Amino acid sequence: MRCPFCTSENDMVIDSRPIDAADVIRRRRACKGCGKRFTTYERLEEMPLMVVKSDDRREPFDRDKLRRGVLRACEKRPISLDTIDQLVDSVEYELKDFVMEVSSREIGEKILKRLHGIDQVAYIRFASVYRNFDDIDSFLSEIKKLKARRSPSRTLRPAGNDYKRRNVAALSV
Repeated sequence: MRCPFCTSENDMVIDSRPIDAADVIRRRRACKGCGKRFTTYERLEEMPLMVVKSDDRREPFDRDKLRRGVLRACEKRPISLDTIDQLVDSVEYELKDFVMEVSSREIGEKILKRLHGIDQVAYIRFASVYRNFDDIDSFLSEIKKLKARRSPSRTLRPAGNDYKRRNVAALSV
């Protein structure tokens, strides 16, 4: 570290302590050249997670963009904002395992996996945008797959609190 008074690079750390929940470290230093004291702050430089789009473009991961997409798919559906936020939180938490880059396809599949257990209409809406359905046959094909995976005893909207419990349980998939 260079002394701000004499520009000497010979100093020693007198005191070091974390601040802001250990995201920043404050160091009190003394210059061995001129004897004056000064303070430095160190921050961890975070590398932003980049999303690799289908056309190989890269853009920084944007949690709000992900949330807006899920909100749009869940519009006018009986899904609470808490459930949507938990879904986005769980996907964002899983993305912490990726280093530097993640494909948009991977993110989309994680969202679809969770939406499948929460609401099938929201699932189809999200899938239509994410998988870029071009025609009605694409919708029908996805609906047939959805119906084939659904067990016959499962209903779309259980009564009362059971629906909320299932929404929360589906997030842990």
